[in-house]
Amino acid sequence: MTTSDHLEFDVASGLSLGARERQEDALAVAFPDGAEPGFAVLSDGMGGHAAGDLASRAIVAEVFSALTMRANAATKDAPDLLRKAVRGANEGVRAYVDARPDRNGMGGTVIATMVAQNRLHWISVGDSVLYLFRGETLERLNADHSMAPQIDMMAAKGALTEAEAANHPQRNCLISAITGDAIAEVDCPDTPLDLAPTAIVVLDSAGLQTLPDPIIEALLLRARNDDSRDILRDLMDAVGMLNDPEQDNTSIVVIRAAAARKRARPGPIRQASNALMKAFRRTVSAPTAVVGRADP
Repeated sequence: MTTSDHLEFDVASGLSLGARERQEDALAVAFPDGAEPGFAVLSDGMGGHAAGDLASRAIVAEVFSALTMRANAATKDAPDLLRKAVRGANEGVRAYVDARPDRNGMGGTVIATMVAQNRLHWISVGDSVLYLFRGETLERLNADHSMAPQIDMMAAKGALTEAEAANHPQRNCLISAITGDAIAEVDCPDTPLDLAPTAIVVLDSAGLQTLPDPIIEALLLRARNDDSRDILRDLMDAVGMLNDPEQDNTSIVVIRAAAARKRARPGPIRQASNALMKAFRRTVSAPTAVVGRADP
């Protein structure tokens, strides 16, 4: 596929409460039909902290607003725009905590994606996941800003067993998040990812991680020709079928790329209805003036 080939994007999003008492995830999506760029933003409020639900909504609102208000410049300076949007969200959390000290400790993760000219730009902070499914392979695109990678490395070196690593009490501790303090780590590549027809991008707050990656891959492989709503439903249903008594909130955005459909050209006007033809004649026909003419 060349860069001149245009893609269309079929997008769906959804949230599930899981086994939690309140929803601490938030998301917002805007993919205007036939227009660019398209945006998706997702945040997971920090569980166990004060006002995680408020934090996630504030983060999403700030980032989404910053992206949509500057959409015209987005395709030229996407990474810079994404970084500024996340910094603005972090400053917003700081301002809120300064005004409400009892909310100290609130925060959340963030993933923001921008799709333009068949390319995917992203920024992420925290452990929420950005997946790409293409061909028959699932891969994680963004960095995991939690203790999980370090714990897995310890297991690979033999310092921990696989079972100890999988159940480590600090596994989900974040090393970077949006809290109003300095952001320790940000994942925002300068070079975008080229997308091709049938590519599927999935944003996940972390609730989907109840499923092993091979199961997610199998679900996407089976449903890769379905629309985004069906893909989203399959993923949500698979999480629900586990009946995990500690299931976290789950928020998912599915972005499915497809080759642009050729628009059918309307048939010739002679095939139009009689009523349309009469209206057309009334509109374009003007009274004819009779001009006298001398006989030759």
